[in-house]
Amino acid sequence: MKIAALQLSAQGLSSTKLYKYIRNANRQGVKLLLLGEYVLNPFFKELETLSISMIKEQAQNQIKVLKELAQGYNLTIVAPIVLVKKNKLYKTVAKFAPNSTSYYHQQILINYPHWNEEKYFSNEIAPLETPLVFKVDKIKFAVISGFEIHFDEIFAFLKNKNIDCLLVPSVSTFDSYERWKSLLQTRAFTNNFYILRANRIGEYQEKDFNWEFYGDSLFIAPNGEIVEHLGNKEEFMIAQLEHSEVIKAKKLWGFAEQIKKRS
Repeated sequence: MKIAALQLSAQGLSSTKLYKYIRNANRQGVKLLLLGEYVLNPFFKELETLSISMIKEQAQNQIKVLKELAQGYNLTIVAPIVLVKKNKLYKTVAKFAPNSTSYYHQQILINYPHWNEEKYFSNEIAPLETPLVFKVDKIKFAVISGFEIHFDEIFAFLKNKNIDCLLVPSVSTFDSYERWKSLLQTRAFTNNFYILRANRIGEYQEKDFNWEFYGDSLFIAPNGEIVEHLGNKEEFMIAQLEHSEVIKAKKLWGFAEQIKKRS
């Protein structure tokens, strides 16, 4: 199966680039497209300066467009988006399939003093649950937010789900390039599934400090090797996913079998 990651900065109310890339994806036989965090919405720090009504209008417009594109091009689009319900904001990842739409509410949000999404958004702080899991043409995907990649407890919910590919939209910045790459490779290898990571590009200027979102979207094989990666500019990655490679890696390394024998 062909899947793709689209590396963009925030698009606001404009959908011109999305149309262009989705038409291209359709021509090349792509079945699933992943966007990074804060592409459909402005970055978190910018959201804090906007009215709830403006954020809601933007989200409704993007949802309408992506539903139409998913249906029109027979494509599954996975994209983080901020939802507004009863004047409360929720950080989610949406799955726009040709005939349905699902939302995964991020379960663990950043709560650092300089970047406190947990305080800003209304996502419930509750016992963890299984992330969004779904199939496209018999290939099984799961999706989590970028920050959630750090938590072993999230992966415990996926260990018996027979995942072929984990989708990780992110908004990584600062000097985290090597750390993220190592972490993602380790997660792919120890779980023996593919990881497709779409990271945002662009920047946000805060007083005298510049937040730079460096891209480096990645496609990692079930053996932990990086198959494809992008640079730090607007780019589009198409990757080939093979279910047989997942089966081969699980059989070769036998991690799951070791645990199964002891359960």
